[in-house]
Amino acid sequence: MNRFWRVGNFWRQNPQRSPLIEVEDSISLRVLVLALVVLGIVATDIAAETSFSFWALPLSVLGAIWSYYRRRDRNVAVKFCIAIGMLVALGAFFGRLVGELNDTRLGLAELLIQLQVLHSFDTPRRKNLGYSIVIGLILLGVAATLSQTLAFAPVLLLFLAIALPTLVLDYRSRLGLQPLKIKNEKLNQKNSSTLNFKFLILNFFLIVGLGLAIFAVLPRFPGYQLRNFPVSSAIPVKGNFTGRSIINPGYVRQGKGDNQGTGTGQNQTGQPGKVDNNFYYGFNSQINQNLRGEMKPKVVMRVRSQAEGFWRVLGFDRYTGKGWEVSRNEDVTTIKRSPWSYQIFLNRPLITAKTQEIVQTYTVVADLPNLIPAMAYPKEIYFPTPMIAVDTENGLRSPVELSEGLTYTVISEVPYRDRTKLAEASTKYPQDIKKYYLQIPPEIAEKVRQRTEEILANYNQERVAKSSKSLDSPYEKALYLAQYLKQRYSLPQNPLDLPYLAEKDDLVEAFLFKYKGGYPDHFSTVLTVMLRSIGIPARLVAGFSAGEFNPFTGLYVVRNTDAYAMTEVYFPKYGWFAFDPIPNHPLIPPSVEDTQTFSVLRQLWHWVAGWLPSPVTGLLNNVFETIFKWVIRAIAWFLALFSQGWFGVLTGLILATTAAFFGWLGWGQWREWRNRRWLKKLPAMESLYQQMLQWTTQKGLGKHPAQTPLEYARVSYQHHAPAAAEVIDEISQAYVSWRYGGHSPNLQRLRERWQELKKTTK
Repeated sequence: MNRFWRVGNFWRQNPQRSPLIEVEDSISLRVLVLALVVLGIVATDIAAETSFSFWALPLSVLGAIWSYYRRRDRNVAVKFCIAIGMLVALGAFFGRLVGELNDTRLGLAELLIQLQVLHSFDTPRRKNLGYSIVIGLILLGVAATLSQTLAFAPVLLLFLAIALPTLVLDYRSRLGLQPLKIKNEKLNQKNSSTLNFKFLILNFFLIVGLGLAIFAVLPRFPGYQLRNFPVSSAIPVKGNFTGRSIINPGYVRQGKGDNQGTGTGQNQTGQPGKVDNNFYYGFNSQINQNLRGEMKPKVVMRVRSQAEGFWRVLGFDRYTGKGWEVSRNEDVTTIKRSPWSYQIFLNRPLITAKTQEIVQTYTVVADLPNLIPAMAYPKEIYFPTPMIAVDTENGLRSPVELSEGLTYTVISEVPYRDRTKLAEASTKYPQDIKKYYLQIPPEIAEKVRQRTEEILANYNQERVAKSSKSLDSPYEKALYLAQYLKQRYSLPQNPLDLPYLAEKDDLVEAFLFKYKGGYPDHFSTVLTVMLRSIGIPARLVAGFSAGEFNPFTGLYVVRNTDAYAMTEVYFPKYGWFAFDPIPNHPLIPPSVEDTQTFSVLRQLWHWVAGWLPSPVTGLLNNVFETIFKWVIRAIAWFLALFSQGWFGVLTGLILATTAAFFGWLGWGQWREWRNRRWLKKLPAMESLYQQMLQWTTQKGLGKHPAQTPLEYARVSYQHHAPAAAEVIDEISQAYVSWRYGGHSPNLQRLRERWQELKKTTK
């Protein structure tokens, strides 16, 4: 961006219109640099699914050709045009920032591509080509952050293969050597004028192998540890959004199966039907579990999360005999966001359990219903629509379908699962919980209750015989019943083997007493109803499992076949916790766990505490706990400033800048104190000599380690005033005589001359 200065400087340095110096004539270097830039642009297009290459590549090639043929000309008009074009590109970038409030990576990449295209028309020198190399590398880095598949890997390898000979040619150009020649015949390694491909190939495989080895041994995290909130561009919403309707393309509505879904599943009755091939049947306000068939696997979204979890979509409270429904589907709350931010704050439930904040970023790969997947207990969501809706089961709903390419971020306050505390939870449930989450059809209520109590009684009898603890809490009962269904009931070997339920059949009754099994979601339905039959509030919740974690991209790849339903159980003061009774699934779905980062330090402290008296140990524990608590509160308060609008951001920046300034000031004072302490410990002559070297280093002429003191003294006459050079020479001579000759210097005279020199130079 300093082209105006370069033009003026050129006219001052070239009044006779002489050719520019340091012109780069190597065609091979220019071609390789252009290839690196092209790869950076192509990588950005592949990762972000954009089309910058259609206009950027031909213009870059044209600019490279123009720049080569005009490399010895002044090109003043071109420089002015390039500078104006860069200013226009910068203005357009700031204009785009209004619509991209959170994730500006793609906008920055586009700005960089525009600047590179303009810059390619003026690259006469090697330094200019170096700028293009850096731009290509930056574009590759941006593509790496945007990429969600391994399609980026071949571009990365190709970039490395081209970068190696480019760096060789660039280094030779810096040294002023003749350009290398590339020969087709057998290469002679002793010929310095020939590009050694064997050497480059060997280094290529060495770098790739070393990189993979480092990648393999690095600690693996399932997601970013730093908060990052990518969000798609704003989506306008037409009409009045109430949040009451659920748009699932897998359900046929109003007899139109072409444009609103091709599935044959019936969403309002329990009549037999087939499962849609692409869309999960459970994402609707009413679901029918009297369906048969299976979905064709396809990727529907990719998730970057700080912890593995269940991507919750929708909850159901009313059991209908052959499925479920949301009984309070009309009772939803719409929440609008600020026009200046994508951030939407959600109401947080009153729970006392220990929680952890988990950031998740979702990228939709295939069309999904207008239900927003998120981990349990979301507290903030960064979504591109002006508003969203929240239903009574804490499900999030969008005004539009989640279409391909949509990106949003959710911050959830996920509770830890403490088995001891949950087992001690009260059984005094609020009235609104008992009203909606203990409902069972009266036709099967008694029969299911007897079967459930029989299972628990048999367990208690076995435990009494073995002198073990009996089941006396809702948590332990839910855990055992889920495990019992896993072990005693089975899935059909063929999805079509299970017959349809008759009109008067009940799904839970047929599962327990007739078929001894069912589809995966049937297990969760049965567990939910069994818990309700013995007075434990429960509901059915549908969503996606974590999916397959890709260690190369750090993303969870989620498919439509990862969607299923499981049971959530309510515990007063602790909230809802999930149980998974489906065979081949973990009994407890993955969620947050205590980190073991400082486990060694904790073990060491326990060992030390074992040698200390109990009062001392308790005092130290309280002190450490108080310090840690205040530090955490201070950090949390500082981070919270950035979520309080522009005033909070400015306050946080001011505090951070002030803290950085005082930190820098303290660091400088500490280094100065250490230096003074070190000088005091040295012999007097050594201390004076070191002070002189530090002073000359500050003046811009430091002593090279290979120089002797006398050589350095001779060089000082070329860079310092004669009076200063004489003092430096005298101190150096005295130091050598003292150090190597054993002569005692006249320290008083040397110090007086040294003080006079410092006073005159000030």
